[in-house]
Amino acid sequence: MKATHEIVPEMLPNEGEFSDPFFRRFTLRTAKIPLKLTETIEKDYKFPTFYKDVTCAIAIFFCSYDNAHTLVSAGLGPKVKPVRMPRKRALVAFSCYEYKRVMNVAPYNEIAMTIPVMADPGVNVPVLPMVADKWFSRFGYYVFGMPVTSRENQLRGNRIWGLPKITQDIDIVEKDGLCVVTAMEADGQPYLKLRIPTTGKPTRFDVTSHLYSSLKGKMLKSETNFKAQFRVNKYMDQMFKKRQTPDRNYIVIGDTPSARVLKDLKIEAHPFQFRYTPDMTSCFDLPDPEFRFDALLPQPHHAHAY
Repeated sequence: MKATHEIVPEMLPNEGEFSDPFFRRFTLRTAKIPLKLTETIEKDYKFPTFYKDVTCAIAIFFCSYDNAHTLVSAGLGPKVKPVRMPRKRALVAFSCYEYKRVMNVAPYNEIAMTIPVMADPGVNVPVLPMVADKWFSRFGYYVFGMPVTSRENQLRGNRIWGLPKITQDIDIVEKDGLCVVTAMEADGQPYLKLRIPTTGKPTRFDVTSHLYSSLKGKMLKSETNFKAQFRVNKYMDQMFKKRQTPDRNYIVIGDTPSARVLKDLKIEAHPFQFRYTPDMTSCFDLPDPEFRFDALLPQPHHAHAY
């Protein structure tokens, strides 16, 4: 999908399309003030933002723990740490979305590049925060990169959540049993290509999780919910192996400015897990106003073009 830089003053009048029982779990409301997008356009969105008919393809890989820790510390401070995995590794997840129906917003594509983290974990127990409920309140995902094909949604992400969104072309196509996702620089040069299987073990998900971000020196925690039947491929044997050669190039990282942060993570070629669904229902809420985190945050290191 080509990036859209134009921002129209009207909101898409499609609220009646979101009648699924999933959406009735949530109470819609507006933010304290409308969001100013340009000198002449501001919009009073309703939250949480609802999404339906979403194609979602997720690829999870191992990466260097030390390098992931450096990246997380630069964004959220030293008290937030990647979930520790065996053999001095962390995880990096690429969640790729084709948002075909969004409440009040035109369709767009997006890639959330995240690292599973714990906020002020005390003892950083390997693996357990990924599977144990007792860590839920501290567990979440740090978003270190977020290309999106919509300038409007870039500004929403930058200004409401402090997310590092940038407007770029993103292609999401299905071919030969794979969902192929390609993110491109402004000149059209690919810097990330993912090949995610569209077949796998059918597995139902109904999940609540959190994204951590920072805005104006304050750490934020925002709730995201999704429901779908995914087709899942797990490679659990990779937990205790390292630098295994996969049967194909599931991830290809280019040599461009946007690729540098990915190269720095030393992402392993063999996947840890894939998930794919052509029909996800989800929502994403405003930052939790009651969340408090007393760690001193570093200065923002992402340069947004507001």
